[in-house]
Amino acid sequence: MGDTEPQTAGGKVLWHFTMSLDGFVAGPNHEMDWMMTGISFRPDLVEEYVETTGAVLGGRDGWDAFPDAGNTYGGAWKGATFVLTHHPEDAEPADGVTFLSCDLAEAVRIGLAAAGGKNLEVLSPTIGRQLLELGLIDEIDLHIAPVLLGEGIRLYDNPGGEPVRLHRVGEGDPTSVVNVRYRPTVTARKAAAESGQDN
Repeated sequence: MGDTEPQTAGGKVLWHFTMSLDGFVAGPNHEMDWMMTGISFRPDLVEEYVETTGAVLGGRDGWDAFPDAGNTYGGAWKGATFVLTHHPEDAEPADGVTFLSCDLAEAVRIGLAAAGGKNLEVLSPTIGRQLLELGLIDEIDLHIAPVLLGEGIRLYDNPGGEPVRLHRVGEGDPTSVVNVRYRPTVTARKAAAESGQDN
């Protein structure tokens, strides 16, 4: 299957996530353990984002679940981390983390200035959705994992909202559907064969 071109550092506001095939970016309580086994990434993918990311913008819920800015990209990335919150006064201070209580456009301005010409990565589904509605997202970069979670935190959750039309980046028709094909690790044929061996 084809892949996207490597990410570039272009001063973009980049909404970036690994997502399950059914649209979840985390489990019900922000669990991320589903990414630890059974999936792989192309070689040098992490390094690509380490090199092109200048700053990170996240939300309070995600921060409270994983309060460790030093673990971004497995600890390989170092830079300014911003956490947008309505209650910065009760946030536990952390090295390299600035808690912001401002409007979204101001948070983006601050983040882009800190990114120094590299990308500002948005690592929050809620903030990403709101920025998208304001026209403040330049690109959405998704790594679709071959797993169905069934529940959790969706990348984009906007009941009653209008559909948001996107253009695929790269060559060809920007409105074309991306085709993927997967098989369950246990297929009907395999299960039937194993069942027959047991008899």
